[in-house]
Amino acid sequence: MESFPAPALALVERMQAAAAADPARAIAFQGAPGANSHRAALEWSPHGLPLPCFAFEDALDAVAAGRAGSAIIPIENSRHGRVADIHFLLPGSGLAIVAEHFMPIHHALMALSDGPFTAAYSHPQALGQSREYLRARGIVPLSHADTAGAAAYVAERGDPTIAAIAPAMAAELYGLRIVDERVEDAPDNTTRFVVLARDPLDPATLAGGPAMTTFVFEVKNTPAALYKALGGFATNGVNMTKLESYQRGASFSATMFYVDIVGAPGDPAIDRALEELAFHSKELRLLGSYRQARPRG
Repeated sequence: MESFPAPALALVERMQAAAAADPARAIAFQGAPGANSHRAALEWSPHGLPLPCFAFEDALDAVAAGRAGSAIIPIENSRHGRVADIHFLLPGSGLAIVAEHFMPIHHALMALSDGPFTAAYSHPQALGQSREYLRARGIVPLSHADTAGAAAYVAERGDPTIAAIAPAMAAELYGLRIVDERVEDAPDNTTRFVVLARDPLDPATLAGGPAMTTFVFEVKNTPAALYKALGGFATNGVNMTKLESYQRGASFSATMFYVDIVGAPGDPAIDRALEELAFHSKELRLLGSYRQARPRG
């Protein structure tokens, strides 16, 4: 909590107290009050109690320790790609993905004055999503831990020549004026969030509607291992919507893969594909099955 700018601390303390009184309703998120993840928590569960956490790890720890019933984490953005390294964070957390949520992202330029501005602070994702806007106005982008935290920092600094890029609600929370709205470069700027909980959903409860399953795996160190491992999804007609590789450790000898597929265990086609994948893999870990929030394909 001490890492948040001073203007955010009173809000953080109040929200933490509310969450502590009813942990089952608490939804942990990364960032200061007013961040996009705060908005996402309110959208996904209007009756929940958003719990601000400084880092993604803190949000996951809050759920694992029982201080929150769930956490909502942004994992990818349509404009700027990967947000959180969920494939690194989730396997060791003991949590499971139980839902997904898509949210249009709109950024506002906010400050103590109307400008001109020498610099704008925000999360690197928001800066990347507003790169053309900032460049056209000669405003230097400066990184901050999160969008709303950047707004609180600008309020704390009291410097009229600096601004923040954050959700509009942050301006109201921290006493800033909105200088310009919708400064994101792409009108269809959208972020996908996942909701995490201690207990996974039973795939049987997902029958009757489209579902998603997320997992990570490492193939055996043999020729054509990846080709063989993925072949079962093609032969069984399983739609794979995401396949992303990443390195585990510094040896560069073990490549892990993060995958989203349409469907859930219990479907014979999914079961056959996962069985074939497991045969060709050194490790396979399911991260969760959950209802599909947006059609794929």
